[in-house]
Amino acid sequence: MSITIGQYTFEGPYANTDSLQDRSGVYAILCHSDNAYSLVDVGESATVKSRVDTHDRKDCWSRNCTGTLNVAVLYTPDAQQSGRMQIEQEIRDQYGPPCGKR
Repeated sequence: MSITIGQYTFEGPYANTDSLQDRSGVYAILCHSDNAYSLVDVGESATVKSRVDTHDRKDCWSRNCTGTLNVAVLYTPDAQQSGRMQIEQEIRDQYGPPCGKR
């Protein structure tokens, strides 16, 4: 299963983090409501699963989703942090998610 966000194809969305791996990548927090997904937050990490599991913005995610929260991931094994941050910023600029302003 996959979902396109901007010009990128993410794995997921998943209803929990069980399918995530602790690999480097960009994650998207999505709200599923009325058979559609909306972007709530986007971020990057060298350890995606751990980051999402312990994220400090979980309260913001819940406040901004009236449906169910999901997570999608774009693993970036060949990108350094600066490359992941560039992808994150492109998506943030295009969609303007309500959580995690940079």
